[in-house]
Amino acid sequence: MPHYDLVIVGTGSGNSILGPGFADWKTAIVEKGVFGGTCLNVGCIPTKMFVHTADVAATPSVSSRLGVDEELLNVRWRDVRDRIFGRIDPIAAGGREYRIGHEDNANVTVYEGQGRFTGHKELTVTLPDRTETVTADRFVLAAGGRPVIPDIEGLEETGYHTSDTIMRLDELPSKLVIVGGGYIAAEFAHVFASFGVNVTLVVRSGALLRAEDEDVSARFTELAAKRFDVRLNRKTLRAKRTSSGIALELAGGEVVEGDQLLIATGRTPNSDLLDVAATGVSTMDSGHVVVDEFQQTAVEGIYALGDISSPYELKHVANHEARVVQHNLLHPDARIEADHRFVPHAVFSSPQVAGVGLTEQEAKRRGVNYVTSTQDYAGIAYGWAMEDTTGFAKLLADPETGQLLGAHIIGPQASTVIQPLIQAMSFGLDAHTMARGQYWIHPAMPELIENALLNLGPAASPPPPSTESLRDTPHT
Repeated sequence: MPHYDLVIVGTGSGNSILGPGFADWKTAIVEKGVFGGTCLNVGCIPTKMFVHTADVAATPSVSSRLGVDEELLNVRWRDVRDRIFGRIDPIAAGGREYRIGHEDNANVTVYEGQGRFTGHKELTVTLPDRTETVTADRFVLAAGGRPVIPDIEGLEETGYHTSDTIMRLDELPSKLVIVGGGYIAAEFAHVFASFGVNVTLVVRSGALLRAEDEDVSARFTELAAKRFDVRLNRKTLRAKRTSSGIALELAGGEVVEGDQLLIATGRTPNSDLLDVAATGVSTMDSGHVVVDEFQQTAVEGIYALGDISSPYELKHVANHEARVVQHNLLHPDARIEADHRFVPHAVFSSPQVAGVGLTEQEAKRRGVNYVTSTQDYAGIAYGWAMEDTTGFAKLLADPETGQLLGAHIIGPQASTVIQPLIQAMSFGLDAHTMARGQYWIHPAMPELIENALLNLGPAASPPPPSTESLRDTPHT
């Protein structure tokens, strides 16, 4: 039974841990699928490459409001698909080859199979031709997650897709049914609708993007209903294959049909596949592995990071946690804590959505004292240039200190425009100082943020210095 100094399960962000500091460690990597993890292969990177292409394809549908008449002639789906995966697949293959064959990894053994704990710090890996059990002093659990498949009668027989498979279709469907109303559903609805596909969204709740601030969710739902066939408050009872595609029967006898079906009802961590309880690691009700501030589990020497332990399920969070775990493995007597105070996120649909910190409904639920402000894109010069009449930024701040509590944007380039607010929250910059303590380029899009900060008003400004402190302040 081979024994290692370190075993890493998963080759997403976990694969970035190994560096020069581990050159003398006997290390193993376990990967059940494709090297590179969710983000590289089926998540952030390919989806955003599709989204950018979709943004280009959608331009003619809105250009006439600017006095420019354009026409979308054709979408060469296979060319789009092959351009994207023609870049991604070699990267995944190259990562595997590097770990297996490069001299830098002489002390690294790669096991390509499903790992499962069978005892305390004992992992059994099912390989194509055998099973092998390994032990280690330290483990890093970075095995990610997988799509949630709802319990719908007949679903397994339909040949449905998830986000793992929908991007590799051979042909563009004429009609696509999407079950789900979160960020995955929103992004793929935009992609396929931009390519000329008739998209139907079947949503169990009464709004899309329910996790967002309620004003953002309401606006996105309103706009989506004008672009897609949105069926809210619908429960899917059963699915079946038909002569022309797939049909879903909804509660009340309603039926929706499409050539293809995408299930986008969330993701679940892979902790159950690893049977982490067998090594003493505990999980939340959601299945996420429980970790402390150092990313260590309840078992000394076993760390976890990324989607298997983080409810955020975001690549930038996984990368941050990987850096924390790397440091703590190399410096066990001087460990550092993960920083999850202000975790931003974005939805790359159309319009884009981005957020960080508290939503207004969360602030109310927690009893947090706050003031809010909004600024429409239509109220800034660059918004006029784009003729954007629906986007806005919404801020929440502490009325006493002016510290930002939350920021939420729906509109063009929201994922980029929000960055100064993330920086301000992370470094404790109050709203008034941020608004008036720097130049804002005119007439650029960040004026949306400047005006939103100013709209918070004096209630969100820090208190003025006392007369005593002014008396002691030298004049310059």
